[in-house]
Amino acid sequence: MDLSSFIAGLPKAELHVHHVGSASPAIVSELAMRHPGVVPVDTEELRRFFEFRDFAHFVDVYLAVVSLIRTDDDVRYLTYEVARELATTQHVKYAELTCTPYTSVLPDDQDHGIPIEAYTEALEDARIAAERDFGIVLRWIYDIPGESGMPAADATLSFATNHRVDALIGFGLGGPEIGVARAQFKPHFDAARRVGLHSVPHAGETTGPETVWDALRLLGAERIGHGTSAAQDSALLEYLAAHDVPLEVCPSSNIATKAVAALEEHPIATFRDAGVTITVNSDDPSMFGTSLNQEYEIAARLLDLDADGIADLARAAVRASFAEPEAKAALLRDIEHYCRA
Repeated sequence: MDLSSFIAGLPKAELHVHHVGSASPAIVSELAMRHPGVVPVDTEELRRFFEFRDFAHFVDVYLAVVSLIRTDDDVRYLTYEVARELATTQHVKYAELTCTPYTSVLPDDQDHGIPIEAYTEALEDARIAAERDFGIVLRWIYDIPGESGMPAADATLSFATNHRVDALIGFGLGGPEIGVARAQFKPHFDAARRVGLHSVPHAGETTGPETVWDALRLLGAERIGHGTSAAQDSALLEYLAAHDVPLEVCPSSNIATKAVAALEEHPIATFRDAGVTITVNSDDPSMFGTSLNQEYEIAARLLDLDADGIADLARAAVRASFAEPEAKAALLRDIEHYCRA
């Protein structure tokens, strides 16, 4: 069996993947037909639409797709179809899907959007149906869109604490990093952690290693989304390794948003050599023209891995996940059985 085939069939966990960013061209096309005039319906036009000039342009395109999520049925459809594609084409058995309810939920002072109760119910309906139909376990991370500041932070914390469901396991922070200080969100992460949510902010994607330090020291980060610039700070790498704080590495995403100039310059090998736990993820796969399988192939090439090394990456993702112990053990067994077969 060649490595591509091995990766395709390997049972996997996906830890850094965005709800809206996982919408494939087929899903976006369907949503665009429901709500015309925002993004192209034709798949070839969509491909060009998703060619990003820089991180700021990516955010603009991302928000355009977000604007297609207008009803609870849109949320239900998107979630179920994303789960279908993760399970059937990527062999993902467990996924922690990052959702940004602030961009879709009805604000108190506006007349458009989805009530938080309906949003949550739609997520849960799709989660339960996907587990029944495809055998995939979904868990939620609610993230603050950092560019929207304190109103978004306050609302996201309220959604996470006052409308919490058992499948909600994490609290995150996404969006642009430049000009968005991590310190301002410390009270929100403190409150989320007090009710048992895990801290999983993005940091060091488009800023320097000081942002990763802030995520660790101020937000209590248990995993770091991206952390690309951590490679510039040997003391930070030593800290991440010593305290077993995994990095959620997303190579194609970093190239698409210009966070890294070329794959050959990606610091994933630096992380590995420093003893930092690496998990491989797809981030916004449809928008970046990738998949979790492709990200594993890229990682295998950059790290010069054979099948055993690739399986170790899959095991690392399971261990770094916030899955229940029984679910972790079951997925690790699945990986072992697959490797033996």
